[in-house]
Amino acid sequence: MSEGPPPAIRALPSWLLSRAAARGRTLMADALAAEGLRVWHHVVLLAVRDLAPVAQADLGRRVRLDAKDLVGVLDDLQSAGLVVRAPDPRDRRKNAVTLTAEGARLLVRCERAAGEANDALLGPLTAAERERFTGMLARIADAS
Repeated sequence: MSEGPPPAIRALPSWLLSRAAARGRTLMADALAAEGLRVWHHVVLLAVRDLAPVAQADLGRRVRLDAKDLVGVLDDLQSAGLVVRAPDPRDRRKNAVTLTAEGARLLVRCERAAGEANDALLGPLTAAERERFTGMLARIADAS
C-alpha cells in the first residue's frame, strides 16, 4: 500500500486542489459517459438551457471555451439532436443555440448523474462544510 506524498507536498493547496479536481473530473466523466456525454457536452447543454437562445460566440465566452472547441462540441450535440443552431432573431449574422426537447430530457438525467458524482466527491464533508467549501471554491475560481 502506498504511503502517499510527504507532508510538504500535502501542505500545498494547489496540489490538493489538483488532486481533488482530478477525482471530480473522473467521477463526472464516468457519470456522464453512462448517458453518452462528455463533460464539455454537459457544460454547454447547461449553459444553453440557462441562456437560450444564446449567440454561439456569447456561449463560448460564458463557458470560457475556445470558439473552435465550442464548434466541435456543438457539432456533436446538434448531430445527436440535442441542440439547434439557427440565425439569431436579434442579429441574423449570428447563430443562436437552443436546446431541443430531447436535449432537455437528457439534461435532466445528466443533472441527476452529476449530482450523484458531486455527492461522491464531497462525501467526506457535512452539508454545512459542502456549502462553505463550494463558496470558497467559487471565490478562488472567480479571482482569475
